[in-house]
Amino acid sequence: MPEPIEFTVSEADAGVRLDVFLAAKAGLTRSAAQKAIEDGLVTDASGVPTKKNLRAEAGARYVYTPPEPKETGLLPLEMELDIVYEDSDLAVINKPRGLVVHPSAGHENDTLVNALMARMGDSLSGINGELRPGIVHRIDKDTSGLIVVAKNDFAHLSLAEQIKEHTARRTYEAVVRGGFREDSGTVDAPIARDPRERKRMAVVPDGREAVTHWQVLARYGGWTHVRCVLETGRTHQIRVHMAHIGHPVAGDPLYGGRDELAVGGQCLHARELEFTHPRSGERLHFTTELPDYFKKVLTKLENNVK
Repeated sequence: MPEPIEFTVSEADAGVRLDVFLAAKAGLTRSAAQKAIEDGLVTDASGVPTKKNLRAEAGARYVYTPPEPKETGLLPLEMELDIVYEDSDLAVINKPRGLVVHPSAGHENDTLVNALMARMGDSLSGINGELRPGIVHRIDKDTSGLIVVAKNDFAHLSLAEQIKEHTARRTYEAVVRGGFREDSGTVDAPIARDPRERKRMAVVPDGREAVTHWQVLARYGGWTHVRCVLETGRTHQIRVHMAHIGHPVAGDPLYGGRDELAVGGQCLHARELEFTHPRSGERLHFTTELPDYFKKVLTKLENNVK
C-alpha cells in the first residue's frame, strides 16, 4: 500500500479549491486530483473524505493516499543508459539525442521509460500515470542531456515541488541563429499551444508564465553559443523563446532554425541540473560534457570564423 502523504495549507494557498491545491502539491493533473478526491483518497486530518470543490483553509491538513500502482502494458526495453547518479530515491540520466522520454503515438515501446522499466522495474514513482512512471520532467526527443527520474512518490512530490517553486535549477546550452548586441538577458513571455498550428507552442498573451535567462558564451558571426537557465518549464520553452526574440535554435525545423549547420535536429543540450535531495536535504549538482554532435557544430563554426 502506498504511503499516505500529508499537506498543510499555507496562507498563500488559502481559498484555493481542494482539487487545484492537490494537483499543484502532489504533481497531479487536475482530472487526476479530482478522481483521487472522488475515490475517497483524500481526507481531512480526522480521516473524513473531502469534496473536490471544498476551499482549502489556511492551517488545514489534508492526507492523500496514492492509489495502488496498476499493471502497465509497457514493454521493458534493454538499452544502455548513461546514468550519472543513482540511489534508492532517484536517478539522473544523461539522455542521448533522438530518444523519446515517454510513450506516445509512434513511440510506444522505444522510449526512455521502456528502458527504465527494464532496468528499474517497479522501482519508479507512479504519480504521472502508467505511461510516465518515474518521469518528473521531460526533455524533447532531439534535445540531449540531463533528466532526473523519481523512484518513489515521496521523491517525485519533492522534485516536482522544487521545479514548480523554481528551486531546482536547469541549465541548457544551445547554438542559435544571429548575433546578440547584449551579453545576457531575460525572455519573459507567456507560452501556450499555437492556436494556428497545434503541433507548435507559441508566445500568446493568455499563455502560462514562462521565463528564460540567457547568456552569450561565444559569438561566431551569424551564430551564437548561448547558455539558457529555465525559471519555468513550459513545453519547448527555450526553442519558443529563442525564436520569439529572433534567434531560433540551430537545426530546429519546428521554430524556424534552418539546418544550415547539418545538425539534424535542434542544437540544444541540458548541460546542468541542480536540486535538493528529497530525503537527505543535500544540495546536488550535476553537469555533463557537450555531446559529440554539439562539439562538431562548434568546431565547424570556429573554423568558419578563422
